[in-house]
Parts: sequence; structure tokens; C-alpha cells
Amino acid sequence: MYYIGIDIGSTCAKYAVLNEKKELIRKHVQPTGWSSVETAESIRTQLAESGIPWEEVRSVATGYGRVSVPFADKTVTEITCHGRGAVWLHNSENMTVIDIGGQDTKVICIEDGMVKDFVMNDKCSAGTGRFLEVMANTMALTPSELCELARDGGNTKISSMCTVFAESEVISLIGRGEKKENIAYAVVESIADKVASQSSRMSMNSGLVCLTGGLCECDYLREVLCDKLKRDVVTQPDDRYAGAIGAALMATGIRR
Repeated sequence: MYYIGIDIGSTCAKYAVLNEKKELIRKHVQPTGWSSVETAESIRTQLAESGIPWEEVRSVATGYGRVSVPFADKTVTEITCHGRGAVWLHNSENMTVIDIGGQDTKVICIEDGMVKDFVMNDKCSAGTGRFLEVMANTMALTPSELCELARDGGNTKISSMCTVFAESEVISLIGRGEKKENIAYAVVESIADKVASQSSRMSMNSGLVCLTGGLCECDYLREVLCDKLKRDVVTQPDDRYAGAIGAALMATGIRR
């Protein structure tokens, strides 16, 4: 039997495959594109071509486009799946999960392996992967390049929390001749400040703090979050797949 979790996010789609021993045997990430339905079908084709017999599959869909996965046995919210996946990845039942996604950022409190509380950003994309992507594009950088460049910057601030106005601020800073590394620093600081503000709205437990989502591999952002939260923030490459892994774990409970 194979257990598949499919996480259709607003920016990227991920899937994770567990075997009967709950071992992670396959994972994949790809752009979601304009159609979640087409992305879901692409994932199904990839899985079929990998030799996984569909009659031996239990699957759960999660994320922004979870309703666009018609072949899934069940859909589950990303809050539940990210929490379940992070618990499994870090072998800890008491933790805070910070998931910075493409269009939203979630802070999830886990106690005894279960979601106790969570907060999400408002409809504005400030503090999200989309915010970073827009600012990086404006500066002719990739998000990873921007985060690394920010290490060498300082003494610059973006005051607006709105992505559109913040982009205008960045353009103005470029026009004034501000150093690129200082602007990058201001962008990362803005994201970290937004996440820290969200976290302050929830009582974080004493367990570890884990960063998941597409920005979990931006080490400088993780370091800035450590400073803002006054807590050590841990992450690993597979944390990008936390939602998909959590969905796969949820699929292990499906019986036919």
C-alpha cells in the first residue's frame, strides 16, 4: 500500500509518497501554474509513470487547491497537514510551526501532537513568499539571491506593509541610489517583522519552533526570525514538504 499526500499551494504544488512502513520514498515540487486542476492531473500522471499501482493508493489532498484534486480520497486543511507533517519530521509533539507560503503565512501551535491554536495573516500578501518574490523581481534577483545579499546590508527600512506600496518604496530606494544589499536587508526585515507580529498574537509553547514552506531554505531569514522571536528556529530541506507529508500521514488512516 502507498500513501500519497498532495499539497496544491498557490505558488507551488508538492507531493509525498509513504510506503506501508511510513517511510518517505518519493517527493516532488513543481509550480502550480494557472490551473490547479491541470497541476493535479500532471501529478497523477507522474505517479502513474513512476510505477505506483493506483489500486494500491490512499491519497489526501491539502492546500489552496485541494478541491481541484478529484482523485483524492479525502481533503484536509493545510493547518492540520502542516502540523502533522512537522511533528513527524522533527519527532516532537510540542512545537510551533511557522509556514511561510506563497499567499499566506500560518503560525501553528502544536501540543501533544495536535493543533491547539493557529493564526494566519490577513488578505494582504505582506510577509509571504509572494511578497519576497515581487521585491526580488523588482531588484532583478531571485528570492534566494535577495536573502543572501541581505546579510551584507543594514540601516534601511520599508515602512509599508502593503505589497504594492512596499514595491513603490523599493523602486524609490533604487532611484535614490540606495545599495542593493541595504534594500534586500529591508525586505527580509519586513517579512520577519510581519511573522513576529503574527506570532505575538498567539501564546507559543516552550517546544521547538520550526520553519516550513517554500522559504525554509532561506537561512538568513531563519536567522532573522531567531532574533525577532528570541527563540531558536529550526528547519531542514524536507520541511518544504511538511504539508504533503502530513497529508500522506492522514491517508494512512483511510480504509476501504
